[in-house]
Amino acid sequence: MPAPGGVAIEAETEVADADRAPCCSLYHRAIEMVGKRWTGAILMVMMEGPVRFSEIRQLVPDLSDRLLSERLKELEGEDIVARRQDCDSPSCVRYELTGKGEALEPAVRALKRWAHDYR
Repeated sequence: MPAPGGVAIEAETEVADADRAPCCSLYHRAIEMVGKRWTGAILMVMMEGPVRFSEIRQLVPDLSDRLLSERLKELEGEDIVARRQDCDSPSCVRYELTGKGEALEPAVRALKRWAHDYR
């Protein structure tokens, strides 16, 4: 036997759920991409301007070369990062945010502020 008022609460919950929009798959995809391990740190470093692979490694010290390379390729594939080679030497390769990557700056900086405020 349901508790008194149980049916009304159940009906209210169904109405409230019907008013909510389902989680957007685009939002979920963006959160998954930016939330991948080290991606936020890489983006923060790149927000200061173009950087070389070795500079990212110095500024994000616990990040392995393999994982940095993997993340940069993923970000390139999403058109968030562009790889620019200024000469024939590998040391001339620089990574920079595209317009799409720069558009992430307010969100990434807000998340950083939140992390510091609620540590």
